Amino acid sequence: MHPSLLVYAIIALALAYDFLNGANDRANAIATVTATKALTPLKAILLASVFNFAGACISTRVAETIGKGIVSQGSITLLIIAAGVLGAIIWVFICTYLGIPISVSHALVGGLLGAGLIAGGSGTINWAVLNNKVLLAIVLGPGVGFIGGAILFAIVCWVLFLIFRDVPDIRTERIFRHLQIISASFVAFSHGMNDAQNAMGIITIALLTGGLIPLFVVPLWVKLSCGLMMGLGTFFFGWRVMKTLGWRLTRLESKHGFAAETGAAVAVVLMSLRGMPVSTTHVIASSVIGGTFFQSLRRIRWTEVERMVIAWVITIPLAAVIGGTAYLIMNSFPGSWACS
Repeated sequence: MHPSLLVYAIIALALAYDFLNGANDRANAIATVTATKALTPLKAILLASVFNFAGACISTRVAETIGKGIVSQGSITLLIIAAGVLGAIIWVFICTYLGIPISVSHALVGGLLGAGLIAGGSGTINWAVLNNKVLLAIVLGPGVGFIGGAILFAIVCWVLFLIFRDVPDIRTERIFRHLQIISASFVAFSHGMNDAQNAMGIITIALLTGGLIPLFVVPLWVKLSCGLMMGLGTFFFGWRVMKTLGWRLTRLESKHGFAAETGAAVAVVLMSLRGMPVSTTHVIASSVIGGTFFQSLRRIRWTEVERMVIAWVITIPLAAVIGGTAYLIMNSFPGSWACS
């Protein structure tokens, strides 16, 4: 296969991955705001689309980490990219179909890791980036989200006691529903700075490796097309994941949703500025738990927590196995594309 044709195939795969990213990961940004009925699902999706794109335009540091940081630039090939994305697609599709929120970012990291290892061994992997940005984000993300959600919920309770103690609960709920619109916008913006850049990084490194662009600079058409596909994925295929985070994980009220969204967004923005591909799923889910943990453990459905934790732990290894297997299969086909 001619290298330029393989580039186009990778673009198609990256957009399919982005569709699933919208179905699984970006659904996190609007799960709580729809669960508390602060916004209708359609309005929440439109709001998330606007702020998701805005966040993606602010910084592309995560796109550089995904595109240039996992497999070293001297070793990466179009076939490694294609196999890595395919490995991520298969694993994300399985989890999204089952309604399990996972780290779509880490599925892509796993796919690229597996394909790179099979293609050229451990020397092809940029272990410094993997350890200092990806694995560190896996460790820090849930903890920061939990602490952020807990602190903000404590602040919310303090404000409720001092300012709104004489205000009827119905009115207080209405106030926090309005505040949730702001916090949900913040989450969508932070998601754009982080998770939305996965496919952008893949397409850009494919264009660079295929010789179609001279430098690693994310083109505007790539940002637009990825934003569109992510929005479509959220609308058509994201409801099961939204149901898990918004209804099954814990019993949410507007005050919990506001605290969880704000705490998660702050954590994701801080990590995005360091180019760390953090899991929005890890952070928002941990923030939801943190926002309700100190109020009542009974509100948390621990079976759902256990299911998500298992999925998080096995995402990178299984995506790596699938990505490596995809590389072996694709590389076994006769023709010139195996050298691409």
